Amino acid sequence: MSDLEAPLVRPKRKKIWVDYFIQFRWIVVIFIVLPISATLYFLTYLGDVWSETKSYEKRQKEHDQNVNKVIKRLKGRDAAKDGLVCTARKPWIAVGMRNVDYKRARHFEVDLSAFRNILKIDIDRMIARVEPLVNMGQISRVTVPMNLSLAVVAELDDLTVGGLINGYGIEGSSHVHGLFTDTVEAYEIVLAGGELVRATRDNEYSDLFYAIPWSQGTLGLLVAAEIRLIHIKEYMKLTYIPVKGDLQTIAQGYMDSFAPRDGDPAKIPDFVEGMVYSPSEGVMMTGKYASREEAKKKGNKINNVGWWFKPWFYQYAQTALKKGEFVEYIPTREYYHRHTSSLYWEGKLILPFGDQFWFRFLFGWLMPPKVSLLKATQGEAIRNYYHEMHVIQDMLVPLYKVGDALEWVDREMEVYPLWLCPHKLFKQSVKSMISPEPGFEYEMRQGDTKDAQMYTDVGVYYAPGPVLRGEVFDGVEAVRKMEQWLIENHSYQPQYAVSELDERSFWRMFDADLYEHCRRKYKAIGTFMSIYYKSKKGRKTENEVREAEQAHLETAYAEGD
Repeated sequence: MSDLEAPLVRPKRKKIWVDYFIQFRWIVVIFIVLPISATLYFLTYLGDVWSETKSYEKRQKEHDQNVNKVIKRLKGRDAAKDGLVCTARKPWIAVGMRNVDYKRARHFEVDLSAFRNILKIDIDRMIARVEPLVNMGQISRVTVPMNLSLAVVAELDDLTVGGLINGYGIEGSSHVHGLFTDTVEAYEIVLAGGELVRATRDNEYSDLFYAIPWSQGTLGLLVAAEIRLIHIKEYMKLTYIPVKGDLQTIAQGYMDSFAPRDGDPAKIPDFVEGMVYSPSEGVMMTGKYASREEAKKKGNKINNVGWWFKPWFYQYAQTALKKGEFVEYIPTREYYHRHTSSLYWEGKLILPFGDQFWFRFLFGWLMPPKVSLLKATQGEAIRNYYHEMHVIQDMLVPLYKVGDALEWVDREMEVYPLWLCPHKLFKQSVKSMISPEPGFEYEMRQGDTKDAQMYTDVGVYYAPGPVLRGEVFDGVEAVRKMEQWLIENHSYQPQYAVSELDERSFWRMFDADLYEHCRRKYKAIGTFMSIYYKSKKGRKTENEVREAEQAHLETAYAEGD
């Protein structure tokens, strides 16, 4: 049954000075953020090219030297005097929207900035061995010309392997391969005591292997990962499918686009995503890899979406609502990073005229602004404004509940467009922080298989309708309600986002058993901050950090007796 209700009626909100600063923030973005971003992108590109000129042997030698520096640094820490271990990366550099306030307390820094090399592309094993700061743009630039790719390539260029492993990563191929961490074959971790270990699914560190995903770097320091590669083709044959109706109808159209009701695997596309533009309209896109020969056959349309002057992808896809269903071919790498230039649709808020042809033609090559620089140029008041008046959240919900999730967002937040991306949530031999619903394999709902339940990421990124209309909106309360809805529906919230969960509710959403077992076994307690405390909103004082960790230490000692 649908629980769709009319959106809440809210009174008008009185504007404050921050509203006007946000309105004209584009001035700072154009004259400061974009030029610096473009310079940094270029310098990073040169660094990547320089790295690629080195032999695998030389890269491995440098890697070993850098790992030894990390080990030496950890072994030199005085647990009684030094703070808890954190990376030396500045708080504003992280791509996520969560405040990195834990670094404002006293902490012991370990520099991982040198770990940004692709160590080896092993074609025989179909494995890419990479360091944690390798990003998606860097890896796809190397692998795609070889007709190879990571099984899951997150859309935004700047997203790093380390962030996608310790946090959360998804892409339009996740309905086949699972989340980013499901495609990892091995982690190389430096533990609290300075030991370097390699964790796989079936070696002596298998418990650590299953505990690393979603752990936010609180079990050890990731220094390398081995990630599965797949064979690909030069183009993506993309079909745009408009869907009109109520939100439940849109949800069903989305499910039918990639999860055939008869279960025929031949009908499952290589890629899929959906965008919901209003309570009555959405467009689903399904992709199949295609060869260059097929794409260039007479009558086929090739769309180079990666050119700087091209329309923003989400707006181009929206034209299917008027044109009807259509098919075109997009170069594979350009398809992978289709949302980069506009940061999905956040670019419209950052630069209100950024989607206009004149801007795209003259300045589109400067896009996108680096998220880290956007964060670096905002003060405390602006940061708090975005937390309260803006939504950047992902709701990971069972596929059969997508319609209910869409209705909830429409009623409580009125955020559009919405992003839909399905992913398998595997039933693993070891229960990790996230897992499918108990007994899903007996229900066998649409999209489910015996070994995995189909989930969907409902991406909620934009200013809520009430904020755009100048009405009162309580962002904190809206997030609290969302998190409660997720807990009640066996759903999850990635921790990169702003969270209002208290500790008890956090561990109602996530399973703590394996994580806490590994925290004790590998002596992370007292060295690395706990994941809840690291994700917790607000400033962390030295006393709060120490008291929280001492409580964990006492619990660990008690259980060890």
